[in-house]
Amino acid sequence: MPEKPLTVATYAAGASLAAITLFYVFAPNYFLDSDSNSARKKGVVGLSNPANDCFINSVLQALAGLTDLRIYLIRENHRRKIDEPWVYQEIVQDPAYKNTPEWKTQGLQAGLVTKGLKDILDALNERPIYRKTISAAPFIRVLETAFKQRISRQQQDAQEFLQVVAERLCDEYHAGRRARQAARSKGDIGISTNKAEPIDGDAVEERLAELAVNGNGNADTTESSSKTRRAEAEPLASKNEDEDGFPMEGKYESQIECQKCGFKTKPTESTFCTLTLNVPQSSSTSLNTCLDGFFKTEYVDDFKCDKCRLVHARDLLEAQLSRSHSESFISRTRETIKKLQDAIDTDPEHPPPDVELPPMRDAPTCRIAKHTRLTGFPKIMAIHLSRSIYNSISQKNSAKVTFPEQLLMGSLLSRKRYKLLGTVTHKGSHHSGHYESFRRQNVSLPFSTPNAFQASGVFTKSATPSPASTPRVAPTQKSGEPSPVASTPDLVSSSSGTSSPNQSVDAFTRLSADSMPRASTTSNSRPSSRRSPTFSYTRDRESDTISLKSVTASARSTMSKISRSARNSRPGSPSGGKTPIPPSTANGKAVATKANGAKPKRRKQHDRWWRISDEKIKEAKTSEVLGMQREVYLLFYELERESLAES
Repeated sequence: MPEKPLTVATYAAGASLAAITLFYVFAPNYFLDSDSNSARKKGVVGLSNPANDCFINSVLQALAGLTDLRIYLIRENHRRKIDEPWVYQEIVQDPAYKNTPEWKTQGLQAGLVTKGLKDILDALNERPIYRKTISAAPFIRVLETAFKQRISRQQQDAQEFLQVVAERLCDEYHAGRRARQAARSKGDIGISTNKAEPIDGDAVEERLAELAVNGNGNADTTESSSKTRRAEAEPLASKNEDEDGFPMEGKYESQIECQKCGFKTKPTESTFCTLTLNVPQSSSTSLNTCLDGFFKTEYVDDFKCDKCRLVHARDLLEAQLSRSHSESFISRTRETIKKLQDAIDTDPEHPPPDVELPPMRDAPTCRIAKHTRLTGFPKIMAIHLSRSIYNSISQKNSAKVTFPEQLLMGSLLSRKRYKLLGTVTHKGSHHSGHYESFRRQNVSLPFSTPNAFQASGVFTKSATPSPASTPRVAPTQKSGEPSPVASTPDLVSSSSGTSSPNQSVDAFTRLSADSMPRASTTSNSRPSSRRSPTFSYTRDRESDTISLKSVTASARSTMSKISRSARNSRPGSPSGGKTPIPPSTANGKAVATKANGAKPKRRKQHDRWWRISDEKIKEAKTSEVLGMQREVYLLFYELERESLAES
């Protein structure tokens, strides 16, 4: 007996310790997720500014709010971790830049900046309970290591810093992709080996038969083996093409059309990570006007067209041919004219190599039209508004630029919808000033934890289930004997005509009560001793029915307490434990009643922004962000998902 108090005390101490641990682990996330008006949510992690680092801080804060960029950084770092180290250690040169130093190629394949940016963005996306400020110095050191040069602390341009970071990330992605391609071509990487597959005996016998028939047919053997290697390489290439690329990389094409002969050159494809738009020198303009200025048709005079040059050379030879009487000259000239005509008809950009053309200075000039169109839409559209005016001195263009919250891009058949997630603004002159950033308060999957520690499913106060709630279970009826499947009620019934806020709970209670077994009795109200054929089955269902009934009773009790406490808390509402009056009905339809003490409307989640100036952080609204028309400098739009765009 003396050991019993000690055991009770031990259990009590253990339970207290467990409760304290759960509180410290889950309470901060619970209060941050559930209370939208908490003062502790009024901030994110700031960045210190020890030496004119506002151009770095503003860009990093804007990048921290881009969901697709964070997903890319997580995926790319994870890919480099799970691959074998030798995949990225062997140097694979870029065919377009064969003279790149080995140390630079090694750094690109290792993904130095990709890992460094992920670390700093993860730190900036931490939700601090109290004010917190970190430094961007670790990421700056990563950049200095990657480029082997120091970053100046003088007044710098935020767009130049963004371009350096974005292009470096894009180069690291393509370098890693080339390294994976080289590893797959060797057939040594784990994903391309088929060691676990059984040996196909029929294929081996067929191959041996071919060798026996061919004898010394080395050519056939080589050809068949090369076909086999190509067939094995095709699925590897298709896997590599399915990789999601760098989300900030887009593509556009430029094409030249001669206004004299109508010849169109082959489109020239270019890639971009930041789209630079010139702001016109006017009092006010719009972002769409700046985009039209970039993609509009541009006319250029005094241009020398390739086809017009070949036509001019052909005309000169024909004029000489008409004046010549030498048979040898006539035959050579006609042959040359034929070659020029073939080049004019097929490919004017590549003239015959054995034909001497007139000097370029003698070629005729013409007017051309340059067409530019966007062919590859990036997931993240980073737009730079160029406000520089270069006259005798450099000045800043302070024109108002209106920009939308939702940006439509593309044609009517391929319309893309972008949503504004961040901006970088600049206050000051062309040579000095201060950068700030606006960042939308969006915490998207897989980083958010919606409905944490909240009820879901049929026990929610509203009849609409959450995405993670209990799925709909439709009852099925079998002829004859009942079954556990047939007795399961439809937990979320959509056919009910009631308009009660506890519609799903009421339906659950009603169906559960109807499905409870009732004992048969005799005429004198005594239980009959005759055993029913389904008595054994009723006993088997008794425990499940009692469990459902207890859950239903508990849910109804909880909902009644909530409604009673809400009714008593209203001013002027009667108290005293009266039965709540259901909503009145007319013609079988429920009439909704408006509560007198309705809570004030909360600000919509998509209307909340952070205004960040180094370590100073405060909340802002969308109207305030869209009102920064003179100061806006960088815009970050993210491509909306098709499901969200359709809704």
